[in-house]
Amino acid sequence: MKDRVMIAMSGGVDSSVAAYLVRQSGRDALGVTLKLFSNEDIQLDRSKTCCSLSDVEDARSVATRLGIPYYVFNFSDNFKEKVIDRFIATYEAGGTPNPCIDCNRFIKFNQLMTRAGLMECSHVATGHYARVDYDAPSGRWLLKRSADPHKDQTYVLYALTQEQLAHTLFPLGGMNKDEVREIAAAQGFLNADKPDSQDICFVPDGNYARFIEEYTHRTSAPGDFLDRGGNVIGRHKGIIHYTLGQRKKLGLSVGHTVFVSAIDPVKNTVTVGDECDLYTKQLDAADINLIAVDSIKAPLRVTAKARYSHKEAAAIVEQTGDDRLHIEFEQPQRAITRGQSVVLYDGDVVVGGGIIC
Repeated sequence: MKDRVMIAMSGGVDSSVAAYLVRQSGRDALGVTLKLFSNEDIQLDRSKTCCSLSDVEDARSVATRLGIPYYVFNFSDNFKEKVIDRFIATYEAGGTPNPCIDCNRFIKFNQLMTRAGLMECSHVATGHYARVDYDAPSGRWLLKRSADPHKDQTYVLYALTQEQLAHTLFPLGGMNKDEVREIAAAQGFLNADKPDSQDICFVPDGNYARFIEEYTHRTSAPGDFLDRGGNVIGRHKGIIHYTLGQRKKLGLSVGHTVFVSAIDPVKNTVTVGDECDLYTKQLDAADINLIAVDSIKAPLRVTAKARYSHKEAAAIVEQTGDDRLHIEFEQPQRAITRGQSVVLYDGDVVVGGGIIC
């Protein structure tokens, strides 16, 4: 296979500079943008999403400036099955999904890497802020935090396999965002000042419940709000409207602030309580992927993040089955939620992770 790099180009500044750095390294390269859904799929104006025509034009402009071939791949069928459908199923089961992890796992580093092989590319490069390193003593590829702790994206990359890491490049891993924008401006890229995307690409307005009901043509069934004692204190709009730890838009008048502390999809109930009810020290995770080790043979001291926005915390992890982890934190953690991922670290190295169950 040729030493040729397929660069995933979203039209944003990060992937554009990643493409520039690959070309600066002297490697042969080609750029690709992924078409993940259409207007009809998400029932929104596509100009508001990351798959908009302007994003394709931005990516094509950079590819042309760099003198590399450029393609658009249609992965919408795979994206529907592996990302959108899983997103909906998790909400309907009372959990809170992270579709960015699924997109990286099933689309960008699975389908795209397969396509790269067919086009005789040895590596896939992206604009993620992370680093890949080979550890000779263990014979394993490692995923490490980026140099910029404020931009580090290893949490959403923990599902990468050894084979994928061996063929992945993260050119921005040693940089910060200001440096990236400076390079883009110096190269005359039209997207040098383009804002970062903050929302889930197929729900750009952030209204997940609206998206699910319009996409499925199903209305989430109302049910009972319960207090900590199991007493009915009101009616909820349907469990997809709520997530653990939520305190706004509950529509309850109980004389004090309450938080969603439990969601039962079988009984169709949402339980609310005080903030102290949100804290727990333990979780179990399934659908696991280990990177730094092939298995965890004895209790291991790590730091762990149970949500992208959470600060990592000291914990002990045990592998309780082929596809199961048990994590116990030193201090109680707030709103550990089914469907989110827990990611384990040993310093800058990602040990692995799994989906909280």
